[in-house]
Amino acid sequence: MNKLIAPSLLAADFGRLKEEIEMINASEADWIHIDVMDGLFVPNISFGFPILKYINKYAKKPLDVHLMIVQPEKYFERFKEFGANILTIHYEACTHLHRYVHAIKDLGMKAGVVLNPHTPVHVLENILDDIDLVLLMSVNPGFGGQKFIENTYLKLANLKKLLSQGNGKIKIEVDGGIDLTHARKLFLSGADILVAGNSIFSSENPLETISFFKRI
Repeated sequence: MNKLIAPSLLAADFGRLKEEIEMINASEADWIHIDVMDGLFVPNISFGFPILKYINKYAKKPLDVHLMIVQPEKYFERFKEFGANILTIHYEACTHLHRYVHAIKDLGMKAGVVLNPHTPVHVLENILDDIDLVLLMSVNPGFGGQKFIENTYLKLANLKKLLSQGNGKIKIEVDGGIDLTHARKLFLSGADILVAGNSIFSSENPLETISFFKRI
């Protein structure tokens, strides 16, 4: 199994953002995860386009952009312009999910759908043939450093069962409160990509921690 790790820049030191990006470039990480929050869909505000442009200038890994915003469809072209390779949008924020997924794909990005912890996986039944990725939130979105929700393992198993009935090419990403104590079970339960923030950027040796995630 190919284990992918996506360090979340939300946990990085913004005072030395270039150095943090260069650390990820030099690491065994696969993607760079970018959480975009608008203060409406979630109670927090994070990266805007000027920061994303800066990240794209230095990043050498694919940019995995997670939109925690209302009306995400207004900004798809701009996220493409500023380097997004993967764009994930929340089921809970999208009235016309099928239309938005295809708008993302038409721009040449991979399209993913995000589910909040309370949202059951069966809501994806009618979109599975159209998406590249499902992102399961293992915390309530909006803030880093939250406690991992243990029910995520069951939800992951339910998603794997659903995918086995159809599009087996869809990747499963898990995001929120993940550290090395969760990683092995998440991978064994079917996750393909793990997002890790504080567990990487607050460690004494982030490069080594990323390596541990890859080899766990």
